Amino acid sequence: MELGKEMAKLRKNTKLTQVELSKKTKVGLRLIRYIEQGGKNFRYDKLDVLLNFFSYHLEIEQDEENVQTSAEQLQLPL
Repeated sequence: MELGKEMAKLRKNTKLTQVELSKKTKVGLRLIRYIEQGGKNFRYDKLDVLLNFFSYHLEIEQDEENVQTSAEQLQLPL
């Protein structure tokens, strides 16, 4: 699952433009575009704000070898 594509689907399902989502969440428009285009380097607190808007929660899990986010494994409904 690609986070950016799923985020775009969620946004479109709520009939919001990227600009509208930015205004409602106070997350920068450039960041929303970046995430939806597949960008992977961003602050997780901003991702958490976006996910919370769509009623999802971000948890960060750490194991001995690396850090993964549950958002990477998140299976969002289509």
